[in-house]
Amino acid sequence: MIFSRMAEMARALGNPHRLELLNLLSQGERNVDRLAELTGMSVANTSQHLQALRRNGLVDVRRAGKHAFYGLSNDQTLAALQALTALTEANSAAMQQILSDYFWNLDALEPVTRDELEARLGEGVVVLDARPEDEYALGHLPGAICVPDGTVETLLKTLPRDRTIVAYCRGSYCISSFRLVARLRALGYDVRRLEEGFPEWRANGRPVEEGRPDLRRA
Repeated sequence: MIFSRMAEMARALGNPHRLELLNLLSQGERNVDRLAELTGMSVANTSQHLQALRRNGLVDVRRAGKHAFYGLSNDQTLAALQALTALTEANSAAMQQILSDYFWNLDALEPVTRDELEARLGEGVVVLDARPEDEYALGHLPGAICVPDGTVETLLKTLPRDRTIVAYCRGSYCISSFRLVARLRALGYDVRRLEEGFPEWRANGRPVEEGRPDLRRA
């Protein structure tokens, strides 16, 4: 009975579209339309996958008037995603090849740990958030500057060259932070990645702020 229930949970997770949805929801609540837009699925297919995740207790829904917002049910769901990522990385040669081809070639330097960054938040370190603006608004590291893909050039006028920069994104293998770090390092900035992403930072009880980015910074 116990193993049958575990197998049901594994089947709920055993779909790439559902894993992508869980990864997106780890950033914060989203409605079906936005999730469909981000994943490229139809609204109907997105809704079906969300219902499968909800039946297995992996996501919750919050209703506000006519709108429904989905989010991860608890921190254990995020922990399961992290464990699955680590398991795949450790045991899949294909995963190792992907990491080598698309990630380590952009940035092979040792990333900054959560403890290192939190200790330096009051020491002038510049923190860059490479996620889209709506994800930034749902929660971000204290004082972080929102720099979505394709917007770094507008930041260069105000980005100081005499301070250490740390960039983060959705998670350990979010390509946006790798691209941002590679671009800034090529321009001579002292920049490194955070070892994980915003969901792990928040789940670990680290300080978080909410709100839209200050567009006047550029």
